[in-house]
Amino acid sequence: MQFGKVPVIIGSVVVAGVIGAIYFSGHNANADGKLATEANAGADKKNDNAVDLNEKQVKSIEIGPVANHLFSQQRTAVGSIDFNENLAVQVSSPYQGKIIKAYAEIGDEVKKGQTLYTIDSPDLVQAESTLIAAAGVAKLNAATLARAKDLYATQGLAQKDMEQAVSDQQTAEAALRAARDAVRIFGKSDAEIDGIVSSHKIDPALVIASPITGRVTARAAQPGLLVQPGSAPAPYAVAELSTLWMNANVTESDSPMFHPGQETHVKVTAYPDHDFVGKVTVVGATVDPSTHTVLVRSEVNDPKHELRPGMFATYVIHTGEPITAPAMPLDGVTREGDGTMSVWVTTDKRHFTRKTVTLGIQQDGFDQIASGLNAGEMAVTKGAVLLSNMLNAPPQD
Repeated sequence: MQFGKVPVIIGSVVVAGVIGAIYFSGHNANADGKLATEANAGADKKNDNAVDLNEKQVKSIEIGPVANHLFSQQRTAVGSIDFNENLAVQVSSPYQGKIIKAYAEIGDEVKKGQTLYTIDSPDLVQAESTLIAAAGVAKLNAATLARAKDLYATQGLAQKDMEQAVSDQQTAEAALRAARDAVRIFGKSDAEIDGIVSSHKIDPALVIASPITGRVTARAAQPGLLVQPGSAPAPYAVAELSTLWMNANVTESDSPMFHPGQETHVKVTAYPDHDFVGKVTVVGATVDPSTHTVLVRSEVNDPKHELRPGMFATYVIHTGEPITAPAMPLDGVTREGDGTMSVWVTTDKRHFTRKTVTLGIQQDGFDQIASGLNAGEMAVTKGAVLLSNMLNAPPQD
């Protein structure tokens, strides 16, 4: 009976050993699997900003050292060309009348004092009539005074009559001077006034001359047209075109950067390869409440008269001294899905690491690197988007 129990005990021990072996084997396997999982996760975490390229892939990108670049501190604005209103005039008639003849066409270059048009002016007719009458009275009183002097010398005229003759002659001379001045206001020269007085003929043509040297920019003058002072449109408009205005609206946030005297470089689509140089003359005192923009006006030099008012234009305004900073070509910077900007750096041209950077000025095909990258580092200068696409590509089964 005692010997019969031994197999049972031995069997129990064997079973227990097998179960234990299975338990410890499974436990060790789970532990090893957990360690392996953690190791893989660490490897993935370590490589989520890195990409390795083979020799063929490296040939599809360009790599170079990060260099410093000189960036101008500037702002761009969009606007249009306009006349320099300080050098443009509307040539209206100071008196009412009908246009007799118009002498200039749009686009003509005119000199200061050159006749633009003439009008038949009733006011001029009245002034010239008064002149002729005043000249006749003055001549008559001069003759009367001469006779009075002769009579007074022979005591043939009383003292009071002599004094009256002198007073009448002085009054007539004053009236004549006033009449000449009245005609002179209409633009008549002294020679023309003398001709009117000597011929006793009225010249009704009032000459309207250009007040400045410039170009005729508008004409609304036709023979027979009745013109009045201040009526719109004026028969002629003349502008001096060696300088024009470039009017632009800049954002409210940028407006503190602009000041009169800053240099500007203007470009128009008609002359894409030519810079028109000017300077800021006016920065608006108010903000447009609907667009939250501020007027910035520049005076642009145009000695060859190439610009035309109404042209669409863009200009660059220098707002400060140039700065030197690390720079990357535009193809070397990529925008990631979360909105950050990144570049790819390398030390061996095979293993590439993504670095997040902060950008500043974009100019001349380069991005200023404000932070995140130093001059001298080796980086992908062209084809950076390829590496970002490889990193973000879903894993293949």
